[in-house]
Amino acid sequence: MNHQKIFFWSITVALAGFLFGFDTVVISGADQALQELWNVDLRLFGGSIHLSPELFHGTVVMGTALMGTVIGAILGGIPTDRFGRKKTLLGIGLLYFISAVGSALANDPYIFGLFRFVGGLGVGASTVAAPAYISEIAPSERRGRLVALYQFNIVFGILLAFISNYLLRGVGTEPWRWMIGAEAFPAFIYTIMVFTIPNSPRWLLTYKGDREGASEVLKMINLEEDPKVMLQQIEEDQNQVDKSESIFQARYRILLILAFLIAFFNQLSGINAFLYYAPRIFEAAGLGESTALLSSIGIGVANLIFTLLGLYLIDKLGRKILMYIGSVGYIVSLGMVAVAFFLSWQGLAIPIFLFLFIASHAIGQGAVIWVFISEIYPNHLRAYGQSFGSSTHWVLAWLITTFMPAVLARVSNPGYVFAFFSGMMVLQLLFVWRMMPETKGVPLEELQDKLLRNKPSLSA
Repeated sequence: MNHQKIFFWSITVALAGFLFGFDTVVISGADQALQELWNVDLRLFGGSIHLSPELFHGTVVMGTALMGTVIGAILGGIPTDRFGRKKTLLGIGLLYFISAVGSALANDPYIFGLFRFVGGLGVGASTVAAPAYISEIAPSERRGRLVALYQFNIVFGILLAFISNYLLRGVGTEPWRWMIGAEAFPAFIYTIMVFTIPNSPRWLLTYKGDREGASEVLKMINLEEDPKVMLQQIEEDQNQVDKSESIFQARYRILLILAFLIAFFNQLSGINAFLYYAPRIFEAAGLGESTALLSSIGIGVANLIFTLLGLYLIDKLGRKILMYIGSVGYIVSLGMVAVAFFLSWQGLAIPIFLFLFIASHAIGQGAVIWVFISEIYPNHLRAYGQSFGSSTHWVLAWLITTFMPAVLARVSNPGYVFAFFSGMMVLQLLFVWRMMPETKGVPLEELQDKLLRNKPSLSA
């Protein structure tokens, strides 16, 4: 097995996750500056539609990227299957680059929102194409950690966005432009690097019927073995399926439910709301603006360290054990943040509990979600299954992020918000215990067969 080459291709594709993380969080440093700059009270149709300054900011300035992400996730399966994983990933790099440059140069909130929307399309599509590609080139015994490289790059991008925001906070008369525009540099580098990867052998065989092309890629992946054995296994799997099938057919209902629930609970932990509004939440806890930005960098470091731990453990302990660890950590940390707000604890209490929250996310949901969704669907439905799970994730992320400024402005105490998220994580723990199967170490073609037959060996 050519592990070095597989790792290089995987890390190249996973850089789409770096841009995802950077794009998602870089806006947090500009959040309050943009709200002050574009403090719009929008009334449409004679006042029948009214967006308060908080709702306008959440919807037009902050939320448009997530609108794009939702659409990119919903539609991302189409180019991923039709044009291939590689060409889709190239397109994603261009979307990120255009978004960064356009957003940095925007002079009104609507143009800014439009370019943020373009970047959101790239984020959403990347959550479909990147995990699908990596899962299709990875050996089963290393699939978890290789797909989880995507999540590692997300948190690495988050960390660098926090650091970049802190370093650029005093540059020029409008530092937010430098913060947002900085993404153009990694977007350009990523796009160039994608040219060096081959097409997915499973995509070549399943969608193009290119047996020779698939064989060449499989030879590069595994220098020791004849690719005919793997080709035969993939072809046998394809011969048993109807390519006109939909993920919404009755036989795939259990896969649909699993993808929906893991994405649903990922966002109902409050992770995206926290990452978008980390400086604002830290200031609400009594920290100054500069200290809040530094605390955000600490969050990024904790996220990176515990994601590395999750990356190390995911193929050793399995997906389900990590979800148990993360769920318990969520419940404790979010519950204590709520208590700290209710009792008006000052100083480092709230940041410490939020660090525990980030660690719980990184080792649990963060490490598992993209791996799990990319594994459970058969080859001919993987992109659309990934699209369904990703779009569920991003619809909820958009709703929570859009309304978070208004919620924080109206609730008497942020503790109520964190208490709600903690309660949702109790339900996630029940989902992991009663429904979630273990998928580690099982070849993709064998895995879907076992999941659809609901064999007990996967319920451990």
